[in-house]
Amino acid sequence: MLLVEDDVKLAERTAEYLRGHDFVVEQAADGETGLTRALAGEHEVVLLDLMLPKRDGLSVCRELRRASAVPVIMLSARSEEIDRVLGLELGADDYLAKPFSPRELVARIRAVLRRGAAPSQTQPGARRCGPLLVDRDRHRATVEGEACELTAYQFDLLWILVGAPEQALTREQIHLKLRALRGEPATDFDPAVDRSIDVHLSKIRAALAAAHPSGAGLIRTLRGVGYMLAPPDAKGEP
Repeated sequence: MLLVEDDVKLAERTAEYLRGHDFVVEQAADGETGLTRALAGEHEVVLLDLMLPKRDGLSVCRELRRASAVPVIMLSARSEEIDRVLGLELGADDYLAKPFSPRELVARIRAVLRRGAAPSQTQPGARRCGPLLVDRDRHRATVEGEACELTAYQFDLLWILVGAPEQALTREQIHLKLRALRGEPATDFDPAVDRSIDVHLSKIRAALAAAHPSGAGLIRTLRGVGYMLAPPDAKGEP
């Protein structure tokens, strides 16, 4: 999980407690860094402080929700109702006021993970969608156990899609997720990038189908929207 908190002592205490309960914790001390890391799609949940340097938690949550469905729990010493409402309206899954009980935080984390458990997650570093398994640790994608021939760029695109199964992603969202995954700063979306994504996704489609017949049609085109990775029974235009 990702803990975005600028209070160093509180962050260390919280992270230590969470690690003692078998959570893997990455820390970020400001909003800009937190947003970049959250957009990388490598965390099961984001713990987000409201008052942060460089970019506040509400702004981070708003921007994150444009490209990701990762569960977000907001943490703040500001317990006014308006702050809670704003956070939840911007897409936060839960809100915990400081000072909080570490035991309650663990319970809240487990609750949002149960609600949003992604069936595509099979093991750390691997994601599954139907017959497709993408193993980032081994940099290997297979369909029914048969390897797909992909470039590094195409593999990263597929990793992003399989991280959001049955979710429509616009080309801009894919672009932002890809830059975050590669540790690159976000940039304004360029129509030329739009065309590049189309070309590479077409090649990924061909690679999936070539690996195994069940790979055909996994990537769907949603007219006027973007793309979706889904099992064969999902709606969409192949």
